[in-house]
Amino acid sequence: MFGQLFRVSTFGESHGGAVGVVVDGCPPMLAISEKEVQKELNRRKPGQSRITTARNEADQVQILSGVFQGKTLGTPILMLVGNTDARSQDYKQMQDLFRPSHADFTYQMKYGIRNWQGGGRSSARETIGRVAAGAIAKKLLKERYKTEILAYVKQVHDLYAEVDSNKVQLKDIEKNIVRCPDAKVAKEMIALIDQVRKQGDSLGGVVEAVARNVPIGWGEPVFDKLEADLAKAMMSLPASKGFEIGSGFSSIMMTGSEHNDPFTLKGNKVKTKSNFSGGVQGGISNGENIVIRTAFKPTATIMKSQETVSVKGKKAILKAKGRHDPCVLPRAVPMVESMIALVLADHALRHEAQCR
Repeated sequence: MFGQLFRVSTFGESHGGAVGVVVDGCPPMLAISEKEVQKELNRRKPGQSRITTARNEADQVQILSGVFQGKTLGTPILMLVGNTDARSQDYKQMQDLFRPSHADFTYQMKYGIRNWQGGGRSSARETIGRVAAGAIAKKLLKERYKTEILAYVKQVHDLYAEVDSNKVQLKDIEKNIVRCPDAKVAKEMIALIDQVRKQGDSLGGVVEAVARNVPIGWGEPVFDKLEADLAKAMMSLPASKGFEIGSGFSSIMMTGSEHNDPFTLKGNKVKTKSNFSGGVQGGISNGENIVIRTAFKPTATIMKSQETVSVKGKKAILKAKGRHDPCVLPRAVPMVESMIALVLADHALRHEAQCR
């Protein structure tokens, strides 16, 4: 379960009959359709290009409850997506061998049992539910607050893109298969991912995201600081390994006078001249753009031979089979947007409940 008032619970395994999500706490009378949810799922689904997994899934969503005549009822919303192209035979050797840096070993040690077909619950296929729920949260934020959330690939391995988070648009992000708005660097990223894919290896990188028109006051001052919940959301995503907001780790190279965001007046509104805070101060949104970055590791399942250990505790060599992303970044973009939307929608409702 994720969230307090806008609550989300996902279900299903990678090679099970279906995956999905239950969204509870969404206000009534919000116009939403399967078509709107499908648009977001199409950005996440496999088989989009040569630099993503070749698994061929339509990821067609069904809204089974909580929506009537195109509007939310205020009751739990259940959304379901079937699994139609699982190839469990590709994972037969994973029944006995642990994949390095994957969840196989820890799941086995924790539960004494695991679904080795496609990774089961630890598969990124679980994020279908998050993206479907995020589509509803995005609509709520846009309709009520005009809040816009965009994510894009900022870095792949050692290739860095130059992107102005204040000006970037969705059309700039979606114009290439790596989802990087810097066209020149995007070509280099695609070529590098393609090269590494052919070698049976994988790459990691950074997804940057911006949330615009976030009202002042969202977030709690201590344990549920807005950046703390955003960090939890990002670090709950598969393959995530690092989180930054605003200046992030680069702030350690600055003095206080350099890093502080001076206040100024623009008309009758208090604004800041810079945004090293990343839109959050004291755990509460300050009205500026929220800018975050999430680091994703290279995909753990690769086609190269690796040392491992069997379930019976014997040394072994594993050369994985199956269809896997050589770089998770392009498909992680809608996942990041969705998790930001879930956090902001939850804090929007919490703020209204307490302060209005």
